[in-house]
Amino acid sequence: MALSTVVATGLTNSLLYSSRLSHSLSSLTFFNFARTPLTRQRRVTTLFSTTSRRSLITMVAKNTTPYGSWKSPITADVIAGGEKRLGGVAVDGHGRLILLESRPTEGGRGVLIREADSDEMASVDITPKEFSVRSRAQEYGGGAFAVSGNKVVFSNNKDQRLYLQSIGPGDSSPSPITPDYGGPTICYADGVFDPRFPRFISVMEDQRLSHSNPVTTIAAITLRDHDVQEPKILVSGNDFYAFPRVDSKGERIAWIEWGHPNMPWDRSELWVGYISENGDVYKRICVAGGDHTLVESPTEPKWTPEGDLLFITDRKNGFWNLYKWIESKNEVITLCTMEAEFARPLWVFGMNSYEVVNSHDQTNLIACSYRLKGRSYIGVLDDAQSSLSLLDIPFTDISNITLGSNCLYIEGGSASLPLSVAKVSLDDQKRKAVDFSIMWSSSPGSSKYDSYFSLPELIEFPTGITGQTAYAYFYPPTNPAHQAVGGEKPPLLLKSHGGPTAETRGILNLSIQYWTSRGWAFVDVNYGGSTGYGREYRERLLNNWGIVDVDNGKVDGDRLCITGGSAGGYTTLAALAFKETFKAGASLYGVADLNLLRAETHKFESRYIDNLVGDEKAYHERSPINFVDRFSCPIILFQGLEDKVVPPDQARAIYKALKEKGLPVALVEYEGEQHGFRKAENIKFTLEQQIVFFARTIGNFKVADDITPIKIDNFD
Repeated sequence: MALSTVVATGLTNSLLYSSRLSHSLSSLTFFNFARTPLTRQRRVTTLFSTTSRRSLITMVAKNTTPYGSWKSPITADVIAGGEKRLGGVAVDGHGRLILLESRPTEGGRGVLIREADSDEMASVDITPKEFSVRSRAQEYGGGAFAVSGNKVVFSNNKDQRLYLQSIGPGDSSPSPITPDYGGPTICYADGVFDPRFPRFISVMEDQRLSHSNPVTTIAAITLRDHDVQEPKILVSGNDFYAFPRVDSKGERIAWIEWGHPNMPWDRSELWVGYISENGDVYKRICVAGGDHTLVESPTEPKWTPEGDLLFITDRKNGFWNLYKWIESKNEVITLCTMEAEFARPLWVFGMNSYEVVNSHDQTNLIACSYRLKGRSYIGVLDDAQSSLSLLDIPFTDISNITLGSNCLYIEGGSASLPLSVAKVSLDDQKRKAVDFSIMWSSSPGSSKYDSYFSLPELIEFPTGITGQTAYAYFYPPTNPAHQAVGGEKPPLLLKSHGGPTAETRGILNLSIQYWTSRGWAFVDVNYGGSTGYGREYRERLLNNWGIVDVDNGKVDGDRLCITGGSAGGYTTLAALAFKETFKAGASLYGVADLNLLRAETHKFESRYIDNLVGDEKAYHERSPINFVDRFSCPIILFQGLEDKVVPPDQARAIYKALKEKGLPVALVEYEGEQHGFRKAENIKFTLEQQIVFFARTIGNFKVADDITPIKIDNFD
């Protein structure tokens, strides 16, 4: 089946979906979600299952209303103000959970939160109001804090300096530990405490000489109070570094490095350095990635308590699997071989896909997660027995794992659970989950809308290339209070994810439910080049960006729209320029001119585009800005004015060209926003203006919400 057939079938079947959704929702629910984050949400069984609840709802007479005009309680205000972002998880010296929460209602401010001491108490904000925890290293950041005992080191968003703060009783005022350079010219990320010396070891990105070509190193920062010194460079010479990890004795350090033109998922190297008595790295060994006849991208090194080095790489079978370094022989052995992904692409710092767990019999076990055909699994690997025991938990999507006291803290979700942090207690043998409780939720009030949730169906479909398939999640329109006019088909919005080397996942996302609960069908595509399906799949975009991700066939429908951000915004513009499938589109900080992007983007992705596009002819032929004459439908553009990944010139250029051509077009620019929108008011405005733009230009319906539309050039 081509995508056109899949979507057309989905559109037809969506008329019947409301009676079929109930079987996929678990009867598991959580109470008291509205409480302060990091207060445990116990697992309980409802008096009647979700299926029964939905059956009772369907007994109520529904309003017959055109698709797209359904009234829904999942408003843009609910999404903008209620959905928080997670920036990392750690555990302090008392075994309490510490996490980084980004709050749209506070302009996207990053706040470190400490777990409540009891169920009756509220969680505690560690970060003072004048600080915001965030790293801007490589623009995408991540790895903005680290915890050891009762101390935390974090990167402050405004000045990008590192600060040391006590998270125990007494004074909690942060103190700077890196110099003041008069602005955010040096960024730090992915740091760890050194167990041997009083210092913090971190990736350091120095932009003082050049913002477009900063110097990245691994550096040591002194942790003495009121003694701010220049960082001491330990490792340098390559373009990029990540995952500096020190063994338990402070005698060895492992790290990942790579250089242009590669991205870390193309080719990278794992190194180990030996630390001298004065703290320098005096000898280095390349553990993986040094053999240029072997294509691999090692990632996530981690030392066991006994001093063994574990890591993940995709040598041999093309999937990121677990390996161990035998130091005495300088050999690498496989711990687990599967055609599944045990890691994700290194877009942000601080990823943690596995943890070493000490069992009751002192055996080292490895708690690890992996992706297989659109679903996450978590298991405990016994290296000695060569066995992998799966843990039975409600999450079907898992990102990071953090080791706690006799438990694991797992970041994940499912089709009916938003991104959450769960505490999973293990049995004495550490091979079974005996308790599961939600500690934090990105959307704490989402459960009240569960009767409106559209559940995704994973679709595998052939592409335009013989023998190749791609994947997508299809969400049918769902609303317990509304039904469509007989025979009507719903409008459909197709979303292309960013990256493009990334993956969309079937987790509860209220931004998707915003559309489906109003009578839209929604397709979230993992086009060729996405991750989660091995190296061969993600390399389909090499020299083919703008071809593989756009070539999804034609889809019947007079109200078929497309949206996407960043690389997904480029896919949107390219699809509208080079295909006649879609009737309208929305590009969020998308790419219109590949040559301009190559000239203006940041160092991390400056050569990425060469691998994706190819030669100069391809740069011209795949840039939508060069083919404005082929555009034929309405487009709305959204752009942050502080975006350094896709600068504002991109949106302005395509807006001007489309306006001059006479097409309906609108441009929304946001002061103070970078690559991706963090402020609640802008998240809300973007959602509302997209849906009303589509409704006015091609939808032939009126949205139920009271939204004041912006002016559309060549239309109003």
